[in-house]
Amino acid sequence: MKNNWKELLIGIAAAAAIYTLGYTVHIGAAVLAAVLLAAIFVMNRNGRGVKSLASLKKKKSVQIQQVSFDQVGGQDHVKQELQEALDFLVFREEIAKRGIRILKGILLTGPPGTGKTLLAKAAANYTDSVFIGASGSEFVEMYVGTGANRIRELFQKARSEAKSKGKKSAIIFIDEIDVIGGKRDGGQQREYDQTLNQLLTELDGIYHDTEVQILLIAATNRKDMLDDALLRPGRFDRHIEVALPDKQSRKHILELHSANKRLVPTINFDELAKDTYQFSGAQLEAVMNEAAIYAMRESADEIHQDHIQSAIDKVLLGEKINREASQEDKIRVARHELGHAIMAELTTPGSVAQVVLAPRGGALGFVRHTPLADKYLYTKTELEHKIMVTLGGAVAEELFYGERSTGSRGDFDQALNIVKTMVESGLTSQGIINGQMMTADRWSLISNEVLDECLAKTKEHLSQHFDIFEQALPILLEEEVINGDNFRNMMKNAQLNLINLQQNA
Repeated sequence: MKNNWKELLIGIAAAAAIYTLGYTVHIGAAVLAAVLLAAIFVMNRNGRGVKSLASLKKKKSVQIQQVSFDQVGGQDHVKQELQEALDFLVFREEIAKRGIRILKGILLTGPPGTGKTLLAKAAANYTDSVFIGASGSEFVEMYVGTGANRIRELFQKARSEAKSKGKKSAIIFIDEIDVIGGKRDGGQQREYDQTLNQLLTELDGIYHDTEVQILLIAATNRKDMLDDALLRPGRFDRHIEVALPDKQSRKHILELHSANKRLVPTINFDELAKDTYQFSGAQLEAVMNEAAIYAMRESADEIHQDHIQSAIDKVLLGEKINREASQEDKIRVARHELGHAIMAELTTPGSVAQVVLAPRGGALGFVRHTPLADKYLYTKTELEHKIMVTLGGAVAEELFYGERSTGSRGDFDQALNIVKTMVESGLTSQGIINGQMMTADRWSLISNEVLDECLAKTKEHLSQHFDIFEQALPILLEEEVINGDNFRNMMKNAQLNLINLQQNA
């Protein structure tokens, strides 16, 4: 009710102004005045414009007492580096005796879903600090000065909240900081620039209140977009890369998220960690959650391996859809996927986990690959092999039907991305070149050169393995899935038959 009388007064004032102006001035001026008063009314009603500190106090700090570093799966080196930085807040007196400056900011960079927000909450718990979280988009407004004012209020809120709770420190976490911390172009003053300038000012003056120490933790997956002034020492003193979890970290994360679920004793977390290559922590959590949902659908008391495998496919590609394809399309898709699988086994033996003929998401079928080990560096030959695997489906269609279909569109996008990596890494016949300075025609020339060579090699390999298509096709059409071990047995038998035919010829 407090705000109702204000709205009533504004409405009365607007009506009076319009009535008066209608008698004294031109009707155009009256309409303009009415529009201006109406805008003020709407701004007041919606709570727009610069927010006061009193309104910000309504936002309580996040309760993070139950979040610890032990609850953050994997990322051991990240946690170690972060804890070392946080010890500057925990052991303030010892740090001061050694003449060490307390850190002002920590920047967490890495792909989405790797646990940056969770790490920030664990940091607040580790240091017994007040935790206040915000997103970069919260500071972006169409009204001049709003973002800068909200930055000031955020830091004031952190100080007042810490004092009211008897804490000596507060942690402010800003997610997606690239929204307000992007590089300034030196042109006209923008609202974003004012917000960034205010953030820099707050970081520079972070020691003004020695009673409460504030640490700013920010997260982004686009570090290259941030302004240099924000990244320099004295503002963000530590830059910590939060990468996708490796195999051991994936196993740890899966075990953490299965702790509150009933699983059959035969679940092999080592195999699951292998099957979830390049999954983020958020995706791994989703896998275990979806596995529990699959178990519930079947009224199973425990989660089985099949439930988790189905969950992996769902997180990776989407839910199964009821799309009934014609028998002709099924055969084409089956041959397409077998082309991928054959090339995968020829170039990287043991890498095929499943060949599936079932619509998921936007795919009518798929091959799930399981690398033998996590890889971070690739040679030219290995990248060419990856291209040949992506082209295997289109080449298989071409061999059997004499032409390709639209089902290869996504495969070609992947192949072109790999070619781009090769060019930027100096792994093509062009040598070391600057990709940004290349024209579209030059890119097309290099891409065609690499892809044509890989297409020829793929066609040569697949044309020698028609018998595998013939063996696997009826099984895939009937059962809609062939696991990796069974497919490798087919490959082995086919290769033995090929050797015998060559010897007898």
